[in-house]
Amino acid sequence: MQVLLNGDPHSLEQDYTIEELIGNLDIDGKFAVEINQNIIPRSQYSSTQLKPGDNIEIVQAIGGG
Repeated sequence: MQVLLNGDPHSLEQDYTIEELIGNLDIDGKFAVEINQNIIPRSQYSSTQLKPGDNIEIVQAIGGG
């Protein structure tokens, strides 16, 4: 399945939920996920199934001063 991940083409071997994708990408800390310009609440990560052609943006918070 082909999706766009942070603007780059990305191939997924199987159907994933957001939670599974985050786990496979080994992302931790504070972040937000947007699919097709809709912010997905963290409570829906395990139930939101990704679809071919989805435009996924994962934005991590970075502290600084």
